[in-house]
Amino acid sequence: MFDPAAEVQAAEQQQHASMQPERGVDGRWYSHGQVALGHAVFESHCARCHGERAQGLVANWRQRLPDGSYPPPPLDGSAHAWHHALPMLLQIVQQGGARYDGKMPGFGDQLSKEEQLAAIAWFQSLWPDETYRQWASPAASSDMPFAPPPQRVK
Repeated sequence: MFDPAAEVQAAEQQQHASMQPERGVDGRWYSHGQVALGHAVFESHCARCHGERAQGLVANWRQRLPDGSYPPPPLDGSAHAWHHALPMLLQIVQQGGARYDGKMPGFGDQLSKEEQLAAIAWFQSLWPDETYRQWASPAASSDMPFAPPPQRVK
């Protein structure tokens, strides 16, 4: 027997399901598609300075370089990237690291917001589960703004 109410309900459920974002990777905010895109973006725009696996390229990323700037830090969960909420990570990708005594250029005019978020998704996919859980906790992601580094000694 045809039940119009049931048909409407089924159509609404199907429409609602189709509007949902792709399921995240292991409960994380990003999708498998974002990680795949992010890997390509990272290889093209970030790996030269942060390393192929976001591991960093210098032994001590906390030590200033001879010109007074900081080297690119690892982004694989072993440095401080996990201390920063997603909006801060996105801001650094867009505007660069000069504000924090780094040399990273901003990519806001070179990469779409989708590509910027995908690059973040890719390096976050490298983070151990415990590191990601700490990053994703409400206290951590809202209470850990990027603190300016100490003033340079001239």
